Amino acid sequence: MSWIDRSRRGVMGLAASLALLACLPETVVAQQPVTVFAAASMKNALDAASTAWTEKSGIATSISYAGSSALARQIEAGAPADLFISADLQWMDYLAAQGLIDAASRTSLLGNRIVLIGARGAPAVDIGPGFDLAALIGDGKLAMAAPDSVPAGRYGKAALESLGVWPSVAAKVAGAENVRAALQYVARGEAPYGIVYRTDAAADPNVTVVGIFPETSHPPIVYPVAPLRDADNPAAADYLAFLKSEEARPFFEAEGFAVLHGDR
Repeated sequence: MSWIDRSRRGVMGLAASLALLACLPETVVAQQPVTVFAAASMKNALDAASTAWTEKSGIATSISYAGSSALARQIEAGAPADLFISADLQWMDYLAAQGLIDAASRTSLLGNRIVLIGARGAPAVDIGPGFDLAALIGDGKLAMAAPDSVPAGRYGKAALESLGVWPSVAAKVAGAENVRAALQYVARGEAPYGIVYRTDAAADPNVTVVGIFPETSHPPIVYPVAPLRDADNPAAADYLAFLKSEEARPFFEAEGFAVLHGDR
């Protein structure tokens, strides 16, 4: 067979393959991964839930974790994603105001608590109005996610303000780009104390929860989830339904999240 005949046969074979693919259902032709932008504090729980969903559906997920503020800004700038899970309502509201999410499908998924952490084995602290956090910190730093932009930092600042403590520690704050980074400051001994979510503290054996902030000292901690308005991945709706299902509940509760119901 000449090289011309072989080339013709190759072209004909390729054309036949393409024609066959065109006749197959879209789900068979390509299973596009579901792209998720999620708050850094969700990593352990969402990784576990996503693994279970992939095993069930055969569809992969691609998850970017960062501070909710950074993720919202990326979405605003046009970064492609199917779903956004924020650690607070404010950054979801921010995207909603610009028409960048599917507001009708928005759901309040999870709740959380903020805690004061210290090095492993640190003694308990009585958190209440006017407690002397500055004396505890001494010459060290208080690790927090950026208190003016990242949700965990904003919740922490609000709690300290409510308890009358913020003015005495504001200059001691070591702001981090997200709550997991703040956790690492304490885990590595770079800061004696830090404010993180309860779920983050549970994920690192090198820190100890020394106190839990009263829920009345800060706004309710709510993690809303919503598809992006221009997302066109048909699997995203199934993935979101899974996250809201009873099947996914154990993955979140195992990490200390409260599972919420209803839209906000």
